[in-house]
Amino acid sequence: MANFLNTIRKLLTQIKNRVMMNEQEHIQDENSAKDDTQQNEAAELSMEESLTNQLAEANDKFARLFAEFDNYKKRTSKERVELIQTAGQGVISKLLPVLDDFDRALASMNNAQDLEAIKQGVELVNNKFRKLLENEGLKEMDTTGQPFDADFQEAITSIPAPSEDLKNKVVDTVEKGYFLNDKVIRFAKVVIGQ
Repeated sequence: MANFLNTIRKLLTQIKNRVMMNEQEHIQDENSAKDDTQQNEAAELSMEESLTNQLAEANDKFARLFAEFDNYKKRTSKERVELIQTAGQGVISKLLPVLDDFDRALASMNNAQDLEAIKQGVELVNNKFRKLLENEGLKEMDTTGQPFDADFQEAITSIPAPSEDLKNKVVDTVEKGYFLNDKVIRFAKVVIGQ
């Protein structure tokens, strides 16, 4: 029996040693886990700081690009307004000599005796004016006697055609139509024969 008790004591001591070793291993595992958790938390913090920094940089870039685009819009809008305001300057400066000619013609009408000379002077000013407009791209529509075309003409009324060949054609032009560089800027107002 003493032998049995010694064996049980030895077994108990071994069990006790194993339990202590397991506890030490468990404590070491917990410490190691704590160290890993702390390292992971530190890594997460540094990763979070890195992402926060990247976000701040991206926001800064966005703010700068937005401000740059806003400045661009303002600048182009201002340039467009200036362009529109000065667009007719070239044509108007070319029209000034014609305006001077009209002023001279009006002044000469007050004390003129020769009606034919005034008529020729007004015709010269008219021709000069039309030539200048033609040079700027203005072109008169030829409508009378032509077939009616709703793309270029606006029918005001229709009348019985004076002859068979004028049916569905323009009989009279009430208001001339004009092209500017092959684009209609005013439709011709016409009377159509039926």
